[in-house]
Amino acid sequence: MKEIRTFPHEVEEVENLWIPMADGVHLAARMWLPRGAEASPVPGLLEFIPYRKRDDERGKAASIHHYFAGHGYASLRVDLRGSGDSEGVLEDEYLSQEHEDGLAVLRWMAEQSWCTGKVGMFGISWGGFNALQIAARRPPELGAIITICSTDDRYADDIHHMGGCLLGDNLSWASTMFSYNSLPPDPELVGDAWREMWLERLEGSGLWLAKWLRHQRRDAYWKHGSICENYGDVQVPVLAVSGWADGYSNAVFRLVANLEGPRRGLIGPWSHKYPHRGEPGPAIGFLQECLRWWDAWLKGEDTGVGDDPLLRVWMQDSVPPTTRYSHRPGRWVAEEEWPPRGRETRRYCLDQAGRLHKDTGEDPSVALTIQSPLSVGLYAGKWCSYAAGPDLAYDQREEDGGALVFDSPRLEESFEVLGAPELTLELSSDRPQAMVAARLSDVAPDDRATRVSYGLLNLSHREGSETPEPLEPGRRYRIRLRLNEIAQGFPAGHRLRLSLSTVYWPLSWTPPEPVALTIFPERSALDLPVRNPRPEDNELRPFGPPEAAPAGPVTLLEPEHHNWLVHRDLASNESTLEVINDLGTFRLDDIDLVMRTGAREWYRAIGNDPSSVRGEAEWERGLRRRAWSIRTVTRTVLTSDSENFYVTAQLDAFEGDKRIFCRSWDEAIPRDHV
Repeated sequence: MKEIRTFPHEVEEVENLWIPMADGVHLAARMWLPRGAEASPVPGLLEFIPYRKRDDERGKAASIHHYFAGHGYASLRVDLRGSGDSEGVLEDEYLSQEHEDGLAVLRWMAEQSWCTGKVGMFGISWGGFNALQIAARRPPELGAIITICSTDDRYADDIHHMGGCLLGDNLSWASTMFSYNSLPPDPELVGDAWREMWLERLEGSGLWLAKWLRHQRRDAYWKHGSICENYGDVQVPVLAVSGWADGYSNAVFRLVANLEGPRRGLIGPWSHKYPHRGEPGPAIGFLQECLRWWDAWLKGEDTGVGDDPLLRVWMQDSVPPTTRYSHRPGRWVAEEEWPPRGRETRRYCLDQAGRLHKDTGEDPSVALTIQSPLSVGLYAGKWCSYAAGPDLAYDQREEDGGALVFDSPRLEESFEVLGAPELTLELSSDRPQAMVAARLSDVAPDDRATRVSYGLLNLSHREGSETPEPLEPGRRYRIRLRLNEIAQGFPAGHRLRLSLSTVYWPLSWTPPEPVALTIFPERSALDLPVRNPRPEDNELRPFGPPEAAPAGPVTLLEPEHHNWLVHRDLASNESTLEVINDLGTFRLDDIDLVMRTGAREWYRAIGNDPSSVRGEAEWERGLRRRAWSIRTVTRTVLTSDSENFYVTAQLDAFEGDKRIFCRSWDEAIPRDHV
């Protein structure tokens, strides 16, 4: 990463300013302003987040906002209501109140003397979500957005559900926000009111996991904020960005296919990170790309974005399996339309001998049965990789012993896939509630298997997730399962492998009781969207090198530590995945604030008993400065039986050594076709 210290504009930083809302609540903002903007107004940029604009990711955020300000933009990072230093209470994600506040912030920015009246929104994850959602409200001040690692569909393609299955990351993410929401504002900014504001948050934010579990099907709760309900609501130019190791790459394809206004899509090899800090690499000069976007749509300059391809993606080469890559070899390819007309589909049929081949079978009565052990999924990695430790999928041979496996012959020629593999299965179940997990792997000549895509389907959601219906045991069904979009090369001499299992724990919560699926291979097939290399791929405009403004002074006091540990107790037949996410302790030197953050998660199962599955997450956060010190500890546990989910949680908050708040939750929530 190249640090840029000299910019076309000198930058003034405003550590905190207050933006009034109509109901009297004030939101806290940190601003980077080009010097002289009061006399020569500039466009504004808004990042609207719950991640504490003053301290958490302070340096990385400054390196982006200062960079934009140095190129002629008033760039603001604003705490959502009830987060960071803003007043109020944050009660859930993407509420109508959040959108109303965002609209008010845009109006306020446009009315300031330093602003031309044109504003853009950007952000990664939450800030990318609400950029899309607020754009759908069509505020006149909003000129363009850049949405990174976000989604258009909060039910079908977010951290909560996949294919109607409940994701393990639903618990992990709820626990993360449970911890974030337990922190107070900074007394240096809000004064003596900090303690009262803190207690209001501790009492009022609530247990989001329980809220989410009350909506297990696609209902109005999830449709709210899902712009896929009407893509036409978004008319401003949209740059949509993600990475193959991120959980949100599928959304980029849908956005470029369905939005009506100017839009572009970019997918690299990255995890849930900004592409200029992209990991796995290669990272790119993403902030330069952002400036091309802003300059075109907020300043009216001809930067050539109109000549860029609709979709640009990193075509990944074959690599050995590992849980963390520093670099993914490959090359950039582009599409001028999506989906492309006339693309080739290569079909692989399944057979009773466990083969993938190009000939359709003749005996539809042949059947294969699978009932997977609950240990299938221990090596699946995280639904959304943060490149924080070994959170990618491991060698798939560790999982394939509990799955039905179908292998192709060794490939005679290399070929590449761009798009979503689609699986057609004819099957039956011995239980009314079941799921199927499908994995596509690249198998090298030495038999190491690298997962390149996967998909999940809750079979009671086979006709959709708004009105799920239980299966009739023994009845044959024909289902279609769409795997995650990929851009992947398969070399000659390698094999394709399709693996099917009835569980994928803890990436997905398990069905309520053990399930055996019967697969009819001769009536099943895998379709791959093939993309042939093109000469014009070599002529794409190259990206610049990664660069940003300096991140600011930080002193590391205790190092980060990340790990994923698989424990197998053969005496008790218990399997446990332990996740360590220790972000260490460091001092933000310019505001003299010490931060401590650490989390651990455990996902357990015993034998073949679905009622034994248990997810647990513990977080500890601390802030201290001179005579001021606070600490919070949160713990969340999720279990289930055949009828209910059970949530228990505790929140403890300490000022110095004194516990000033303690609350417990204990709730049972009926299972609803999950």
